[in-house]
Amino acid sequence: MTLRAFFIDFNAYFASVEQQLRPELRGLPVGVVPVMAETTCCIAASYEAKAFGIKTGTQVAEARRRCPGIQIVQARPPVYVDFHHHLVKVVGDQIPVDRVLSIDEMVCTLDRRQSQRTVAEDLARQVKQAIYAAVGEQMRCSIGIAPNGFLAKLASKLEKPDGLVVIEKEALPERLYGVDINELYGVGPRMIERLNNLGIFTMEDLYAASKATLQHAWNGIEGERMYERLRGEQVYTPPTRKSSLGHSHVLAPESRSPQAAWAIIQKLLQKAATRLRHEQLVSGRLLLQLDYFDKRSWRDKLKLDPSDDTLELLRALKMLWRRRPREAPPLLRVGVVLADLGEKRGHTLSLFAEADNEREQLNMAMDAINEKFGRHSVYFGGAHTARDSAPMRIAFTHIPDPQLEGDT
Repeated sequence: MTLRAFFIDFNAYFASVEQQLRPELRGLPVGVVPVMAETTCCIAASYEAKAFGIKTGTQVAEARRRCPGIQIVQARPPVYVDFHHHLVKVVGDQIPVDRVLSIDEMVCTLDRRQSQRTVAEDLARQVKQAIYAAVGEQMRCSIGIAPNGFLAKLASKLEKPDGLVVIEKEALPERLYGVDINELYGVGPRMIERLNNLGIFTMEDLYAASKATLQHAWNGIEGERMYERLRGEQVYTPPTRKSSLGHSHVLAPESRSPQAAWAIIQKLLQKAATRLRHEQLVSGRLLLQLDYFDKRSWRDKLKLDPSDDTLELLRALKMLWRRRPREAPPLLRVGVVLADLGEKRGHTLSLFAEADNEREQLNMAMDAINEKFGRHSVYFGGAHTARDSAPMRIAFTHIPDPQLEGDT
């Protein structure tokens, strides 16, 4: 049994959802943006737009220059989350979903019967048909089937859109030759530089490298894991503990003054604090991130007594905000990160336990009201002018809960 992993990657996901819901967009180049502004960037592009060289990160003005007929659409994160949950259910009706990796990726495990190539390929076609029937024909996906999840993910990238690629262990290593090593998960620009310095430029070079060489390239155990994964072996990776959570927002033109941006930053922190409590975590460090129009950026951080208290975190945020450069160009993007996370149940109470308890009761009451009557039914007043700004966003590996992060 060499085929074990069944990897599903939904193609141009955000743009495909828009084309599914809006028939007038089908067959047209579509760019999805966080805010309707010429200075923002596309966060997704349909395959019709990709044909013009438009991709994630392309500025709207550049996208219009390359493709004057492009349709620019504002993102609707709650809709994408709803589609995601529907898709997970549809796939799960055909084969159990082991892990959801992101809003547009999931991996399943093949059983002994399904590990036969013809059966696995039939299953892939069955999954695609189920998606078309239950969700819509615009929701195309590429499916990779391989001995492990690493190679299955790679296989899903080799044929897009609507691909189906199988990599069998018996076909290794030749099946990988010719694939750019940039396509491998976990191999970014800095790793490419390290590999090049070791004389590794192609997939053939990488496969021929010794385990010791890859351990050196990856500074330890991850190099050994790469060596095994490339050979189709199942590699155990211990679960990682979440070390940070946060929110960021690209500012609309009317929100780029310090006053407007400050209100949005406070809203972002209040959302992050709510998530912190929901996940039963406390944070020991707060980071504030400011990006400016001239591509400069400013970062600062503050160590905290571990806390999940919104008021305490807002006080720390105000201290960071006062440290920012005063002579600076307009802001483009703002973000807050709660780091050094730990479990709340292991948290030692401060000397002011009674005050802490009163504050905890306040946070619990606000969370309960917002859960019952809708997000932002109650909030701290500094975010009042931003109540319609910074809507829910979808990060690469974080699928938001509309009840916690939505705007209704």
